[in-house]
Amino acid sequence: MTIANAWDLSSDAELITAVRGGESEPFGVLYERHVGAARAVARQYSNRAADADDAVSDAFSRVLSAIQRGGGPDVAFRAYLFTVLRRVAMERTEASKRTVASDDVEMFEAAVGPGESTEAPTLAGFERGVVSKAYSSLPERWQAVLWYTEVEELSAAQIAPILGLTANGVAALAYRAREGLRQAYLQQHLAAPESEACTIVNKKLGAYVRGGLAKRETALVEGHLDECGTCRALVLELGDVNHGMRVVIAPLVLGLSAAVLHGIGFGGAAGAAGATAAASAGAGAAGSAGATGTA
Repeated sequence: MTIANAWDLSSDAELITAVRGGESEPFGVLYERHVGAARAVARQYSNRAADADDAVSDAFSRVLSAIQRGGGPDVAFRAYLFTVLRRVAMERTEASKRTVASDDVEMFEAAVGPGESTEAPTLAGFERGVVSKAYSSLPERWQAVLWYTEVEELSAAQIAPILGLTANGVAALAYRAREGLRQAYLQQHLAAPESEACTIVNKKLGAYVRGGLAKRETALVEGHLDECGTCRALVLELGDVNHGMRVVIAPLVLGLSAAVLHGIGFGGAAGAAGATAAASAGAGAAGSAGATGTA
């Protein structure tokens, strides 16, 4: 087996560790795994293929520098890359808008939207919201599995070689991550409870929304909800998190609306031995949604 093939079989975490330790070949494997998906993201912020390619190249360069300096992601290469790529693409677009004639501005607004900001004001508020805080508080490995399962909609078998787990291990990790997100979300509401009763009931709302409480506990929760509008609203919000993780998580990394999100093809098979081949088809493996830092 050649060195290159050995790296092809490595998880993203192993490749990142090797790059941080001074190896160069592993970053080439990371590039091949993720470049196809990165180009798909870059095209959402660019009007020309050449601009998208330049943004992708710049983003990979920044991520490499961050890792070599000891920073960057540990597991979440893909989402960290997407976060950097979004900023690079928008920086390039903004720079272009400042150098073109005023009657050409519409061309650039078509890529990122009109106004002073390249992101809708509602998104800026959303990113400071409860779900964002909850998601960011999760371990990077949990963020990663939520990204792959909920946003890219990959199967456990496809995710397994990326995270260095078995398919059953991925399924178990995804379950814990979803539970962790719901619990972290609820915890954000417990800082200033309305009453002692709210504090007691809030700890049970996650299981209540998923129908996991015993009859006695269900009756306790429902009795409180009949009297507490604040907790009723929390149940509705938690239901949105429970059923709409893809639309909730993706904008935290990509800054894109749900409509645009559904037009991006991230997914694809990513077998251990075929990760490089899959990536060249635009499917690639790995990275997590939660990497919030940038180079």
